Amino acid sequence: MWGCRGLSCAARVLLGVPRAAGSWTSGRRPLQPVNVIFRNLDTAADCSLSYKELKGLLKSQTTLIDVREKWEIGQFGKIPGSVNIPLGDVGEALQMNPKDFKEQYNQDMPAKSDHLVFSCMAGVRSKKALDIAKSLGFSRVQHYAGGLEEWSKYESPEKKQ
Repeated sequence: MWGCRGLSCAARVLLGVPRAAGSWTSGRRPLQPVNVIFRNLDTAADCSLSYKELKGLLKSQTTLIDVREKWEIGQFGKIPGSVNIPLGDVGEALQMNPKDFKEQYNQDMPAKSDHLVFSCMAGVRSKKALDIAKSLGFSRVQHYAGGLEEWSKYESPEKKQ
């Protein structure tokens, strides 16, 4: 072993960090550092929010989209301020004409650079919605992995009157 000091050997090669001896030549032509672009390395954990984080974001310009079915909203309530777009409609909704979106969801159409947070009952569907939004070019997307189940432990959901 030649002393990786916290970095894996592969990481040292990718980052161009030389060995303790000062090079990787071994009598051959020296290796050149390589620029590598990493894409889609974020995990669900990188994109998920806790209750406390969501609570803070709701005070800012964040669009919270609840991807549960309408009957679930009626039966269990929703996180205050969220707009309901069922998971099966998310792809189409995020590609709508802004005027049609406003008419159907009573809210301005989010821009691809707007901050979107998806929620559902327990985090499975919201993660799928996040993936759909990313595939459509939305860059600032997250999901509330705890969903309404976790929200209900802290606050009462908003019920339709």
